[in-house]
Amino acid sequence: MNLDVKGKPAFAHVHVTIEPGESFVAESDAMSSMSTQLDMTAELNGGFFNAILKKIFGGETLFVNRFTNNTSEPLTLTITQPTPGDMEVKELNGESFCLQQGAYIASTPDVKLGVKFAGFGSWIGGEGLFKLMVSGHGKVIFGAFGGLIEREVSGEFIVDTSHLVGYEPGMKLKPQLSGGIFSSFFSGEGFVTRVEGSGKIFIQTRSMSGMTSWVNKNL
Repeated sequence: MNLDVKGKPAFAHVHVTIEPGESFVAESDAMSSMSTQLDMTAELNGGFFNAILKKIFGGETLFVNRFTNNTSEPLTLTITQPTPGDMEVKELNGESFCLQQGAYIASTPDVKLGVKFAGFGSWIGGEGLFKLMVSGHGKVIFGAFGGLIEREVSGEFIVDTSHLVGYEPGMKLKPQLSGGIFSSFFSGEGFVTRVEGSGKIFIQTRSMSGMTSWVNKNL
């Protein structure tokens, strides 16, 4: 199976080439086009109770679509996301990776998607009380609002509220004021997230909360 990301960074989409006998799983609103010979079936996102948990706490759709190639030739599928921005393909080889709520878009069938408690520090820092955890073997597609910045962290790093998209499970998130009390609240920065540990993180250049605040202020 081949995944090719096009349109980066503002209007990213992924062209998926599905070989005969292969399947691909995507969020219920992620498909923008596909070959007519592909078989598409809707199913609950990991069983009834797991689907409910992912819907409520992970910001994911209740149902996912499974695309299966039952022909003898390669077929194509194009995957996109609701908001303008970047998309990334990450390959998992038995490890896990954490994603912010709503970041997951699609994956190969052997990738498992779960919801885990992220801690009150993550919630205070604007990253949500729960996190999505992808694990297993295969490829996963996740998206962002705006561009995606990949950064290797060794020690500590500061990320603004709701800009952290993905990070490795061993890393810790700690909320803190961006500066002193006066500077934090009058600079417009408020709380930020201190990422501690060693590993790779993905940061989005825009945030929905920032866009909402700007729109409300200018309406």
